[in-house]
Amino acid sequence: MTDFHLPADGVYLGRLWSPDVGGPSVVTVRAGSVIDITSRQAPTVRDICEMDDPAGFVRAAQGPTLGQLAGIAANQPGDMDRPHFLAPCDLQAVKACGVTFASSMVERVIEEQAAGDPSKALDIRARVGEAIGGTLRNIKAGSQEAAKVKAALIAEGLWSQYLEVGIGPDAEVFSKAQVLSSVGPGAEVGLHPISKWNNPEPEIVLAVSSKGRIVGASLGNDVNLRDVEGRSALLLGKAKDNNASCSIGPVIRLFDDRFALDDVRQAELDLTVTGEDGYQLKGHSSMKEISRDPADLVAQTLGRHHQYPDGLMLFLGTLFAPTQDRDTPGEGFTHKLGDVVTISSSELGSLTNTVRLSTQCPEWTFGISAFMRNLAVRNLI
Repeated sequence: MTDFHLPADGVYLGRLWSPDVGGPSVVTVRAGSVIDITSRQAPTVRDICEMDDPAGFVRAAQGPTLGQLAGIAANQPGDMDRPHFLAPCDLQAVKACGVTFASSMVERVIEEQAAGDPSKALDIRARVGEAIGGTLRNIKAGSQEAAKVKAALIAEGLWSQYLEVGIGPDAEVFSKAQVLSSVGPGAEVGLHPISKWNNPEPEIVLAVSSKGRIVGASLGNDVNLRDVEGRSALLLGKAKDNNASCSIGPVIRLFDDRFALDDVRQAELDLTVTGEDGYQLKGHSSMKEISRDPADLVAQTLGRHHQYPDGLMLFLGTLFAPTQDRDTPGEGFTHKLGDVVTISSSELGSLTNTVRLSTQCPEWTFGISAFMRNLAVRNLI
């Protein structure tokens, strides 16, 4: 069972698999009830995010009550005979920013230096830490101070492509998942079978309109294969985009007079990983320590140089650095199958998923063509 812990004063936008229509419904949550607000005016989440006032529309929208939140959240995702929550985005592109926090930046350098071998990480971490430590924490990416640090690290032979995007002028932005392929709360998340060193990445995910306006936020798990990306940054696509490797949810909290971008900038995220063997990992990510402002990350992603006519969901990166040893001293953390990962925030609720191999997770089969045909049969388009 998944418990969302949604704050009572939020305006929420999500998606629910509806067995009655054989497809997704656009929903909101009010006073513990799940309301179907799908309409010809707004058959998709994308349509609502494109409106001048998404929160106002959702707050006023009428529709049938599909059930109580607790009951629907208890249903297993993937069971097509019972209603269950999906990722809250539909036609939006799913993009992600990497190396946006100093601590995770250092870990990316270590992955690269270790060439994907976790046994080498401890010694490299000590050497890199001695050279840069926390000195990058308060440096603004792209600033003159950052340029001086870059020069010093090059002189020490420690410059890295990860430090380039971490403190250089250009952010790392990559495609995290295909449209409609993200999984939602309670679903299984997938690791590519070749990976032996991996971890969750607790992040905030912005909902952005086609015009670049940030209209809300959700939680996300940017599942990370440290060994694959560590062998070569050119393997980023293989490391990041696999079956069920992107989780977003539980819903989008829309911006209104109670929740805005400044709340995202101050957000605190907690992470808990609980293994079937009783192992537990606690982690944390504080948006106060991000090295690039969320609005700047959006501007680097979408603009005259690149359009997204259906908007996008943008992962903002994480402060979480998985250095706690799980089994072998010095090798840090890596997932075991069956791990339950919960990412939570007081403003955005909680997102829980169970770790499997991508080859064990349900295959993604409901793509854009199936979605359009379903909407057409329902006379929504």
